[in-house]
Amino acid sequence: MDKVTLLPKYQVVIPLRVRESMKLKPGQKLQVIQYGDRIELVPQKKISTMRGFLKGISRDVEREEEIA
Repeated sequence: MDKVTLLPKYQVVIPLRVRESMKLKPGQKLQVIQYGDRIELVPQKKISTMRGFLKGISRDVEREEEIA
């Protein structure tokens, strides 16, 4: 497990191994999510890359009636 240090300007450097495996690029946006005492960084993706990511999902979900 890699460790990082919080710098005086509240910056961290993502380890090279993680950057390469996640294919992160300089200037790429990351979403910061806090779960209790844990912080997660999630790379934002272009909406065009999301096309088809739900392919094969079951649509057999009971839906509520629409309110007019």
